[in-house]
Amino acid sequence: MDVLIHLFVALHIVGIAALLGGFLTQMKAMGQGTARFVPAMLHGALTMLVTGAILVGLNQADDQPVNNIKIGVKLALLIVILGLVYVKRDDEKVDKSLFGVVGLLTTANIFIAVLWT
Repeated sequence: MDVLIHLFVALHIVGIAALLGGFLTQMKAMGQGTARFVPAMLHGALTMLVTGAILVGLNQADDQPVNNIKIGVKLALLIVILGLVYVKRDDEKVDKSLFGVVGLLTTANIFIAVLWT
């Protein structure tokens, strides 16, 4: 079971890397007001959602403790991120503040995952 959990943790990290990497590649464009949500951001957010749900299930099946409040906060942030990216994915330009919110929420999600014990 540990190998399976570690596999999905790795896939979860790949998802956050795609989401954050997509954001970081658009930082220069954000400064110019031409940033857009790239497909990697949507796919990364979806990967995080699916692997996160699987990880919660695997940890509960393995009788490991799961902090449901932490998971709920991370899920809420991810749903907001996913909603914004999904709705605006076809726009040629995204408002700087909206794009910045996605980056901020993504970073907050990372800090919650790492620091909240």
